[in-house]
Amino acid sequence: MTQQHSVPARAFIYILLLLFSMFFLVPMYIMLVTGFKGFDEVSLKTMWDLPQGLALDNFQAAYEQLIPHFWNTIKLVIPTTLISAAIGSINGYILTKWRFPGTGIIFPLILFGMFIPYQAILIPLVQFINFTGLYGDLSALALTHIIYGIPICTLIFRGYYAGVPTEMVEAARIDGASLLQTYFRIFLPVSAPAFVVVLIWQFTSSWNDFLFAVSLTSPENWPIMVALNNMAGSQIIAWNVQMAASFLAAVPTLIIYIILGRYFLRGMMSGALKG
Repeated sequence: MTQQHSVPARAFIYILLLLFSMFFLVPMYIMLVTGFKGFDEVSLKTMWDLPQGLALDNFQAAYEQLIPHFWNTIKLVIPTTLISAAIGSINGYILTKWRFPGTGIIFPLILFGMFIPYQAILIPLVQFINFTGLYGDLSALALTHIIYGIPICTLIFRGYYAGVPTEMVEAARIDGASLLQTYFRIFLPVSAPAFVVVLIWQFTSSWNDFLFAVSLTSPENWPIMVALNNMAGSQIIAWNVQMAASFLAAVPTLIIYIILGRYFLRGMMSGALKG
């Protein structure tokens, strides 16, 4: 009887998930359909219609405009993601397994950084970056994302490391292992799920950033999202090229989620977002 009732319930859940998936995929459909249309086919009245042909020159034009800024973004997200993940991992380890005076104060102060809106610190941030002489360079933007990413990375790793038995740390101490030796021998080898969660989070955050990017970088160092926005700066907007460019800009994050999506879910389920 229970199995008979569970079949309709499961079917209802699948139908509901399918409807939600279709709802969220509608923008992707519009983007792709418009990207393959010629300029004369682009209209609000016909935006749902399939293209009469495949205008691949839209993607070529979008690629030529975005490719320099694509490499700027690659140079930004790789160090940003790796450095903030490494710092967050060490912070989470120390704040979880090594008690020292002020531990209960330092962690809330770090987390406080998660709740500071970008707009609230934008003016002093620009002034500080200008004072350091980094204004306009990608390193200024990378430094900003690293610092802003430390709180969430620390929270994720702290929650994950809380599940590691304290007895293992105590045994390592008895064997004479130092703080870093304990981290590299015990915690780092089991950190893959948490690292996947953090890397995906930071990669997406850095890749999709617009506000910091447009405020801190010069035109030759613009990341891809700023360049994408400036493609629509003229009076007549080629929406087919704009949509093609939007799809190309979204492809890397789509690939990351397709490849690492299941590991992302495993990381969350194994405790990476607990605590």
